[in-house]
Amino acid sequence: MPDLPSGRRRFLQHTSVAGAGLLIPELVFATSQRESSNKEKGAENISPAEDLMREHGVLNRVLLIYDHHLHLLATKQTFDGSVLASAADVIRHFVEDYHEKLEEDFLFPRFRKAGKLINLVDTLLAQHKAGRMLTAQIRELSSVATLKYVSDTDKLADALRAFLRMYRPHEAREDTVLFPAFRSIVSPHEYDALGEDFEKKEDELFGEEGFFKVVDQVADLERKVGIYDLSQFTPK
Repeated sequence: MPDLPSGRRRFLQHTSVAGAGLLIPELVFATSQRESSNKEKGAENISPAEDLMREHGVLNRVLLIYDHHLHLLATKQTFDGSVLASAADVIRHFVEDYHEKLEEDFLFPRFRKAGKLINLVDTLLAQHKAGRMLTAQIRELSSVATLKYVSDTDKLADALRAFLRMYRPHEAREDTVLFPAFRSIVSPHEYDALGEDFEKKEDELFGEEGFFKVVDQVADLERKVGIYDLSQFTPK
């Protein structure tokens, strides 16, 4: 650049800095907007293990509903059987027909192929089958208009108790052993792809944001039996 008079040179320097000062915030804002948009788009891109574990959270909330009804049966209190039937329907459609099907179709065969945790997989599969029988029994007995007969109330209590006893250790073993080990038997690419497959299957069965719809459904059942308020579980 040819030499310029000092006054003009200072003017150009100042205007360049001022221009940069105007451009930088705009660039930062645009970058921030792009990052925010990308985060929103990828908000549901969760890993297969995280997906399965949050579904266990739904299961746990239904187990609390089962616990509540078991208490009502033990204390010979009346209750609306349709709420318990609806809770069993959540177990059937969301846990058994969707969540457990994912495990049986995508996880268990890969562990068998890798020769890892086969005894655990066999036990988990046997418990899935036992759980489906118990759910059918709970669903049938909870639909009885009035549980007048002691035999019916005893059968329902036994089925609820058996389900609770099996599924709490069942899901705990999956969360702490099976799901963490799953990363070690598939490639990172396959692991990420499965996360997308799980999300597509969920949308297919329950609609967009299906998980949150099921959570809302369970919350509604909790309200109906009076166990939605989390603070009630805090020791006094």
